[in-house]
Amino acid sequence: MIILDNHMHVDPYHGYFLEAVKDFYRAGGTHLIVVYKTAHDYGFEGAKAEDFMGAMDFHITLVNKINKETKVRAFAVVGVHPAEFVYLAEKKGLEYAKNEVMKALEYSQKLCLEGKAIAIGEIGRPHFEVSKEIWEASIEIMKYGMELAKEIDCAVQLHTESFNEEKFRELGRIVKDVGIKPYKVVKHYSPPLVKIAEQVGVFPSILASKRTIMEAIMQGNRFLMETDYIDDKKRPGAVLGPKTVPKRTKAFLQQGIFSEEDVYKIHVENPKKVYGIELEE
Repeated sequence: MIILDNHMHVDPYHGYFLEAVKDFYRAGGTHLIVVYKTAHDYGFEGAKAEDFMGAMDFHITLVNKINKETKVRAFAVVGVHPAEFVYLAEKKGLEYAKNEVMKALEYSQKLCLEGKAIAIGEIGRPHFEVSKEIWEASIEIMKYGMELAKEIDCAVQLHTESFNEEKFRELGRIVKDVGIKPYKVVKHYSPPLVKIAEQVGVFPSILASKRTIMEAIMQGNRFLMETDYIDDKKRPGAVLGPKTVPKRTKAFLQQGIFSEEDVYKIHVENPKKVYGIELEE
């Protein structure tokens, strides 16, 4: 059985790294979408475009290491986290930060074009309160990331504030304005609003807690599952532990909440549609 976690971080400095990946595998996981953390987490200052580029290259080496040293098949997602943009804007000014982050996102596009990564992300809007100027600039950068993805027909993973139906509809309008394919925009840490997400042209990646996945599957199987595992020894198991997606998937299948068709759709067909990846056991 193929089981994919759509959003997981790894951190060789502060976390468990390969041990966490092996935990995922032992629980029944087979494929991982490994998302860039932050330049700072990877030992870079995060003060200019080259820092983000270096951090992305480092992230690719971590994903390659997973593929070489574990039985899990891992894929990289690279971008600049919205919090990194906020930090830089507050430290060095809005225009400087915007320029450096956009340059870095062009590099993430290059990595996707070269086949080293499968999506640009996580990009988007800060989940905490910021000034109006920074908020608007964040939206501009998010749109730019989507445009870069559209140019090469790859996906984006979005980090945003807490979402509801109204926010989904707002995002849907942005997706339409940019003209990116609706199934190429992944809302990471999505609430289980599967039908609304489909209506507005966004692909939800839903946290694999029992309650949210139960709510999601009642509306259909057009979603991905994630843990948003942050790999930090100071916060073990945050947001969810690496075993969660395989354990939840197998338990729901056993209990008849998921059908075999649901499992195949969520873990094989949906990732193929979003990222263009073929998943084989």
